[in-house]
Amino acid sequence: MSPVFPMLTVLTMFYYICLRRRARTATRGEMMNSHRTIESNSRTSPLNAEVVQYAKEVVDFSSHYGSENSMSYTMWNLAGVPNVFPSSGDFTQTAVFRTYGTWWDQCPSASLPFNRTPPNFQSQDYVELTFEQQVYPTAVHVLETYHPGAVIRILACSANPYSPNPPAEVRWEILWSERPTKVNASQARQFKPCIKQINFPTNLIRLEVNSSLLDYYTELDAVVLHGVKDKPVLSLKTSLVDMNDIEDDAYEEKDGCGMDSLNKQFSSAVLREGPNNGYFDKLPYELIQLILNHLTLPDLCRLAQTCKLLSQHCCDPLQYIHLNLQPYWAKLDDTSLEFLQSRCTLVQWLNLSWTGNRGFISVAGFSSHFLNETCLEVISEMCPNLQALNLSSCDKLPPQAFNHIAKLCGLKRLVLYRTKVEQTALLSILNFCSELQHLSLGSCVMIEDYDVIASMIGAKCKKLRTLDLWRCKNITENGIAELASGCPLLEELDLGWCPTLQSSTGCFTRLARQLPNLQKLFLTANRSVCDTDIEELACNCTRLQQLDILGTRMVSPASLRKLLESCKDLSLLDVSFCSQIDNRAVLELNATFPKVFIKKSFTQ
Repeated sequence: MSPVFPMLTVLTMFYYICLRRRARTATRGEMMNSHRTIESNSRTSPLNAEVVQYAKEVVDFSSHYGSENSMSYTMWNLAGVPNVFPSSGDFTQTAVFRTYGTWWDQCPSASLPFNRTPPNFQSQDYVELTFEQQVYPTAVHVLETYHPGAVIRILACSANPYSPNPPAEVRWEILWSERPTKVNASQARQFKPCIKQINFPTNLIRLEVNSSLLDYYTELDAVVLHGVKDKPVLSLKTSLVDMNDIEDDAYEEKDGCGMDSLNKQFSSAVLREGPNNGYFDKLPYELIQLILNHLTLPDLCRLAQTCKLLSQHCCDPLQYIHLNLQPYWAKLDDTSLEFLQSRCTLVQWLNLSWTGNRGFISVAGFSSHFLNETCLEVISEMCPNLQALNLSSCDKLPPQAFNHIAKLCGLKRLVLYRTKVEQTALLSILNFCSELQHLSLGSCVMIEDYDVIASMIGAKCKKLRTLDLWRCKNITENGIAELASGCPLLEELDLGWCPTLQSSTGCFTRLARQLPNLQKLFLTANRSVCDTDIEELACNCTRLQQLDILGTRMVSPASLRKLLESCKDLSLLDVSFCSQIDNRAVLELNATFPKVFIKKSFTQ
């Protein structure tokens, strides 16, 4: 045999190793260029025509601005053909998430950030959409009609939601991701990111957004999936190397989300033997613990495999007091939880947001969407000293499941946004959980009489600091009177889209006079808010930082000036669609009070 062939084999292997190393150490720009190279080298046969389809259905989401019983500003507007595009502006027929900017991180109800959150995980909300046909994606277009730039990740799922048989394996693949960037224009655009090729067909697409850099709510109109039915064939230029394999490895190392390999790291017992550990043997135990506290969870698990000393430190339950598993939602399963169980004996804060969907985590594995009544029963029995429970958007929980929460008498924070909690269960919770300081009942459509709830809150929750009653349809001035007299420590109150409240009853004046500690007050879409209410706030609530009076017709620039002069800490003032506040008035107020973000939108 000629010696040329062994030499070619060696060179081919060396070339392959170099490609893998380059892929693992490449900058983001290099990775994106690699993606573009693959796409330019891919070719499809004429018979493999591209399929273009709009979303058929919205199957899951984390939040939306709209009501559960309406279509205005809800995620459900993303299904089907565009309603608005290419028009720009604020339209009720679009999909809008609940928050924008940094205001929600600066209000009294904001939670402290979790330690060890990977810096490249910055998603705040998500929406999942299904399409009629499974295809190999070639493009994903997002039609944005107002304040674009929130979308930061697009993912595809291997599971077919319309298949009668559950899949043996569910895999999520990132098609495109980018860090949040500022888009200066608020006009409509068709967002067409350069996506990577994947090796499975999909009809389930997930958008993840971060709205922290936006000046107002982002509005999405439709999502278009382009793809082909047959898997595209790579040209001979890339056939020597499995480029998908390189990209997957690079992503797992770069983003730390390879939970399959992480599971192996959790359970690995093969540790390096050695006579000593260098300078680490001389460091105090507490100092090593402090150093390791800066590592992400995947890095902590990798480090545990280096030597027995570091394994001991990495498995110490003190490293898992605050455990944030949300960044790894796409790969987290029962096996992961099993491996973590022995390390979590001292856990005090646990974030399982977005995890467990489509069977990734079972009820037995937990012992989100895996969450059911049994889980809440286990929580109430095994965690009697629990202080914070966030069930936001757990809309699959049956109403009777919430009865178990009443056993958690030490609760200080309870979030029930978009759940099916009923009045009887909520009254029981309020009666026994008198230590509550933060309570969110936004969009809880199963509650029959919010005045009764407000009366119980005023009677039992004397320590309450923040209360979210967003879109409570039937609270009246009677409920407000009970709240104002019974909860004098309130610093934050959201009464947005509560149509039964009328300024003429004196309810807003009562709030201003009896709640001097208010820092955030949302009276969104209450058209009856008037100058008298604003002047009462200026006189009594001088600590006010955020005020939303969107939609009122009764407030003049003169009363706003009094408010701004009195409330020196005011940073957000939303006067969108306030008919007496025109552009000229906003410009004058901005010039006089430049530190305040005054938001003004006009009806289209």
